[in-house]
Amino acid sequence: MSYQIPKVSAQEAALFSHFDELYTPVVGDILDGLGLYHQFLPQPIQPALTEMKLVGRAMPVVMIDVYGPQAKPFGLLTEALDQLEPGEIYLCSGGDMRCAYWGELLTATARTRGAHGAVINGFHRDTPKMLEQSWPVFSRGRFAQDSSVRTKVETYRCPIEIGGVWIEPGDLIFADLDGVVVIPKKHEQQVLELALEKARTENVVRKAVEAGMSSTAALAKYKVL
Repeated sequence: MSYQIPKVSAQEAALFSHFDELYTPVVGDILDGLGLYHQFLPQPIQPALTEMKLVGRAMPVVMIDVYGPQAKPFGLLTEALDQLEPGEIYLCSGGDMRCAYWGELLTATARTRGAHGAVINGFHRDTPKMLEQSWPVFSRGRFAQDSSVRTKVETYRCPIEIGGVWIEPGDLIFADLDGVVVIPKKHEQQVLELALEKARTENVVRKAVEAGMSSTAALAKYKVL
């Protein structure tokens, strides 16, 4: 009997499905318009493959540096992985990034629990084995160095700050090849509605420009560029 990967609720699935029509630049524009100017994670955090895209709920994880063998190797890493819920995103940061924070078996655990992806403010490893699972991972790149004697998970499911961006558990994370953006939960419905409207308007503007309208005229008429 094969294992069935848990899925999100119908309500969450409906919410997430709207992001099929969106892309991070338009979401960032809406956040700027609401005065939320610091919602993109640092630019070096990139998808392992350019076609990767993800949306889900933040499950923040705090990493700290260690030096040498530990009484409890990896700290609370396995506990953090084993309590992931469907639709969540493992989002970790901390320490001096002296080693890989993610890899093949972590991907397998998170994926089979129904998590939607991982966003790592640090490096990943086991790249071929990770990629063959067809599951989105965003990180600062590849690095084989092991974490067991260099870092550990100190705590999880707590607020975290990455590159000046404050993230609460359950905030909406949206990521594609242009970046990783954090949508505060209390603003998500407004941001979604406005972003869909802007994305659809941009499609109209592009057709108008391709039909010969100048950018100046298009901006004056549609108020987007």
